[in-house]
Amino acid sequence: MYGHKLRPMTKVSPEFGDEVPAVWSVSADVSFKSNQFPKYKLGPDNHVLEEIKEDIKGPPLKEVVVQETNQLKEQHERLSVRDLASKFDKNLAAAAKLSDEAKLREVASLDGHVLLKKLRDALEYLRGRLAGQNKEDVEKAISMVEALAVKLTQKEGELIQEKFEVKKLVNFLNQATEDAKKLVNQEKSFACAEIESARAVVQRIGEALEEQERNQSSGKQQELEGLIEEVQEARKIKIKHQPIKVMEMEHELRELRLQIREKCIVSVQLQNELQMSRMAEDSSNQLYELSGSQSLGSILRIQSCSNEAAELAKCSVQWYRLSSQSSRREPILEHHLFPLLGANKCVYAPEPIDVGRVLQVDIVSNDQKICLTTDGPIDKAVNLAGYVETLLRKPNNDFNVVISQMNERNYSSQSVHLFHVGKTRIKLSRGWITKARESYSKSMQLCGFRGGGNSAAKSLFWQARKGQSFVVVFESENERNGALILARKYASDCNVLLAGPDDDALL
Repeated sequence: MYGHKLRPMTKVSPEFGDEVPAVWSVSADVSFKSNQFPKYKLGPDNHVLEEIKEDIKGPPLKEVVVQETNQLKEQHERLSVRDLASKFDKNLAAAAKLSDEAKLREVASLDGHVLLKKLRDALEYLRGRLAGQNKEDVEKAISMVEALAVKLTQKEGELIQEKFEVKKLVNFLNQATEDAKKLVNQEKSFACAEIESARAVVQRIGEALEEQERNQSSGKQQELEGLIEEVQEARKIKIKHQPIKVMEMEHELRELRLQIREKCIVSVQLQNELQMSRMAEDSSNQLYELSGSQSLGSILRIQSCSNEAAELAKCSVQWYRLSSQSSRREPILEHHLFPLLGANKCVYAPEPIDVGRVLQVDIVSNDQKICLTTDGPIDKAVNLAGYVETLLRKPNNDFNVVISQMNERNYSSQSVHLFHVGKTRIKLSRGWITKARESYSKSMQLCGFRGGGNSAAKSLFWQARKGQSFVVVFESENERNGALILARKYASDCNVLLAGPDDDALL
């Protein structure tokens, strides 16, 4: 923008001809701010009224300074110390740049004064040499130069004021930068002190823990290791207890139960052979025996085989199932609300849960205890598996039954009812009248009737809910056993184990 040189000017006047010398040239070291002569608006008597302002790119220096100061005041409280110091450094660089620009403007202003002085001298010299209209033009040019000098002087005053404000801002920013650096150093020292304090605390805690570990006894250490092993085992069990793995484990358990039952059968057979050999040696001592087919759908009866045997009505009887280990027996319990339904009669009808198990019965009379055992495990009923498959193909299964007892009391009516076994519930009704209708739940119980009578193999005990129970008689043993197996299958699908009192562990 600077550096444009003013070429020598020569004006030829018709009045003087070729004898008029050229106007003195401006010094070669003078530079202009722009490459155009300033534009003015002339009034009466060629006076300069106002200067046509050129478009200035960017806001004035005062506005820039005020804006930066306000931004610094607003951000002083919300910026961190480190960010504030960085911002001060940036503003300081900006202020330095503004100061450099002010210096360049001052140099340009001095160059302008020199140029105007030389131009006015040249015009004065030219006015003395010219006359007429040319002289008036020169005088107008001189007045314009003088007005331009006045304007330049005003601009210099404003420039001096801006320079003072810039210096003031630079000093303020320098002081703020120093304060920010002091705050940064102070915060850094505080942080270092806190870190050292935290390290000391951690070290003390570590020493205390080491001392506590050294003081622990061997018993506590072993207890801790045991707890850790239990937690790890619990985690393993939790991981394994997933739907697919639970099903796999159930299948494995069923296979193991079948294998154990087979071994139990062999063991029981050996015990029976041993017992039969002993009985053969001393047959005169046998007082009672079991009669009836030892299979599902039949009835086992206790009969006396000696005149010396006491009457069964005066004896106490209890039936047992042999567990997977033949050395332990599981009593066939009675319901705690209905004691007459227990397996404590001279007659017992096996149910599907007894298949594959050996049954025993204790007869106690006059402080004398006699134990009778089946020859082997209870066999399956003929054609029961095919009958159950036929029932499973049907969406609904209804059985004709007669109510024998209701809530432990004999039911006098011999009318036929429908015993409905569904996938989600069991229902007992007669026509439109519903006796009971309950969904499968933990409070529901279903098992073979454990009382006496000739219809025990066809009878079934059902506790719909607490306080409501029924003993129903089916038309055949196959229907009773099929209804039991079907109901337990549907209950298992609903995550419910459906059995008699304390029989759920056998399923």
